[in-house]
Amino acid sequence: MTFLSPVWLWLLVPALMIAVLYVVMYLRRSRYALRFTNLDLLDKLAPRRPGWRRHVPVTAFMGMLVLLVVGFARPTAEVRVPREQATIIVAFDVSASMQATDVAPNRFAAAREAARRFVADLPPRFNLGLVTFSSSASVSVPPTADRAAVLSAIDRLTTDSGTAIGEAVFSSLDAIDTLEDGEGGERPPAHIVLMSDGSSTMGRSPELAAREAASRRVPVSTIAYGTSEGTIQMGGRDTAVPVDGPALRELAESTGGGFYEAASGGELRAVYDDIGSSVGYRTERQEIWPWFVGVALLGAVVAAGTSLFWFSRIL
Repeated sequence: MTFLSPVWLWLLVPALMIAVLYVVMYLRRSRYALRFTNLDLLDKLAPRRPGWRRHVPVTAFMGMLVLLVVGFARPTAEVRVPREQATIIVAFDVSASMQATDVAPNRFAAAREAARRFVADLPPRFNLGLVTFSSSASVSVPPTADRAAVLSAIDRLTTDSGTAIGEAVFSSLDAIDTLEDGEGGERPPAHIVLMSDGSSTMGRSPELAAREAASRRVPVSTIAYGTSEGTIQMGGRDTAVPVDGPALRELAESTGGGFYEAASGGELRAVYDDIGSSVGYRTERQEIWPWFVGVALLGAVVAAGTSLFWFSRIL
């Protein structure tokens, strides 16, 4: 938390001095021990003291002063606020290795279901596009606010051979370029979410694609999906299809995106939830002084109310 007008904080010094003075006076107040044989007269001369209640109004009043001083200093804090607009491209790996059954019922079916949930949970004003890639990459759905079109395209996905991760990034960037600039001549922020379960074997390299994405300031968040024990049937025998996490991590880190690993359908859904939360909000520094003033007013009410109720006076 920072302050736009920190000079007001100097008023905390006299407030602290008043609090210290109150404590000192309470500790040094005179106490007398008297011997009475008439208990009724003693009760009238030295009635029962209110005990802890006497400190409540003063404590509330001092708290009010401190909060008001902090509020006058105009404190600010980083606050997460929802984005009004953004463009998200989901790059979906449809290579043959996605048929591996190390994830139940298989990688492809579990990934498709998680992608559907991700699409449904994004803010409605976001533009959303779908890019599929195997030996090559293509834009299945250009960026649009029509969620039904994207969901329908996900349902029609089928697998093929090859993995062209670099081409997937380039196709995603091309899809983003089709959008017109928003209000004020600025294009809404864009983000690519790429999920793959293997190494790039076709097309331009992921390193080249990463440099291009970084130059356009488009983060690429990558998801390494599956386990190291994944296999598929090829030519009548089992063929290992392990996940290549390091390559996907490098792609994400070099573009300013996030890298995630998911070894089950449940983990993949959690990853999509996390990505959706991060791209759906932005962090802004905002003034939060109204909160301090509001709590200070509540302290004033407590101080006056308890003093009137218990002692029939205001402080």
